Amino acid sequence: MSERPVLPDFELPATGNQRFQLSAFKAPFVLYFYPKDNTPGCTVEGQDFRDLHREFGKAGVAVFGVSRDSLASHEKFKAKMNFPFELLSDSDEEVCKGFDVIKMKNMYGKQVRGIERSTFVIDGGGKLAREWRGVKVAGHVQEVLDYVKTL
Repeated sequence: MSERPVLPDFELPATGNQRFQLSAFKAPFVLYFYPKDNTPGCTVEGQDFRDLHREFGKAGVAVFGVSRDSLASHEKFKAKMNFPFELLSDSDEEVCKGFDVIKMKNMYGKQVRGIERSTFVIDGGGKLAREWRGVKVAGHVQEVLDYVKTL
């Protein structure tokens, strides 16, 4: 089994007037990248994380959502959906690029750059524990929860 990579530290603005810094976390957490606030798939995915949030908490695992949307957009989305977790704004795409989630996608017959729905579990030492790329929303959050319960 190969050694898990230690992720480079990063910091992003977060909802709730906070800043998220990877190196500040000494417990496992979920970082899920999603394309855009208030879109159907992203809303369902966020609702699934919201609905299972207590279970993640029981497992000692925090959850954070990341997209390129502004903090103002994130605050509205979080309030509207009653998300109990913070959303991180990566408007300059630095963290998205670091996790290699910016991809060319087809949208209405046109090629567009966007975030490929992806989820990462980072252990308490800042190492990547597990990743899911090209995620389909249905059943995904339960699969992530099942995994984090094994940590």
